[in-house]
Amino acid sequence: MTAHSSARPPAPRSRRERPAKPALTRAGIVAAAVEIMRAEGLGKVTMRRLAQELDTGPASLYVYVRNTAELHAAVLDELLGVVEPPPVGGDWKERLEGVLTSYTAVLFRHRGLAKAALVARPRGEHYLRLIETLLALLDEGGVPPGQAAWGVDLLLQYATATAAEHSPADQADGAQEEWDALAGALRDASDRTHPHVARLAGELVSGRPEERISWGFRALINGILGTPVPVDGARS
Repeated sequence: MTAHSSARPPAPRSRRERPAKPALTRAGIVAAAVEIMRAEGLGKVTMRRLAQELDTGPASLYVYVRNTAELHAAVLDELLGVVEPPPVGGDWKERLEGVLTSYTAVLFRHRGLAKAALVARPRGEHYLRLIETLLALLDEGGVPPGQAAWGVDLLLQYATATAAEHSPADQADGAQEEWDALAGALRDASDRTHPHVARLAGELVSGRPEERISWGFRALINGILGTPVPVDGARS
C-alpha cells in the first residue's frame, strides 16, 4: 500500500505577525489625498475614499482633519509649495504679477482644485509663505499696510476665480460652442437697445486668456496702490 499524504493549508498568520500599518499623521493623510487627486480628480478626495486608501476607518481621519472642506484646503496648501518665488531685483509690480501668475498656473493644472479654492481656506505653511511674499512685494512698492492687507485678498480672489472659470481641465465638451454662442449674441446685439454692447462686441471677447489675466493683475495692483481703505477698516 502506498501512503497518500495531503498537503495542509498554511496556518493563518496571527495579527501579531502581520506588519503594522504606518501610524496615521496629518502629513501622511494630506499626501495620500494629493495622490488620489492626481490619479482620480478632486471629486474623489473624500474621507471615505481616503480611509480606503489608508486602510482605516473614516472616523480615524477626523482626529486629524475635521471635514472634506478642510481636507481640500490642506491639499491646496500642499500644492502651493510649487508656486515660484519672485526673482531678486527688477520692477516690483512685474515680480508681483509673476508670483500671482504662478499661483494661477497651479490651479489651472489640477482638475477641480480652482473651484474648490473659491471656498477653501488654506492655513498651512505654503499658504502663509505665499501671503508673506505678496505682502513683502506690496511693501516694497510703497503700498500702505491697510491697502496691502486688503489688496492681497483681492488679488488672490481674482486669480482663483479666473482659474475656476477658465481651467482647461474643467471645460465641458460643449464649452467652445457656449463661448461661440456668447460671442454671437454680443455681435448680434441691437445698437438701438444695447448701443454700448453693439459698439464693443469685439472687444468684449478679444485678447488671449494670458493677456487678459495679466491686464487684470496690473489693473488691480494699480488700483490697490491708489485706493485707501476706509478709516473704520484700518486696524492699529
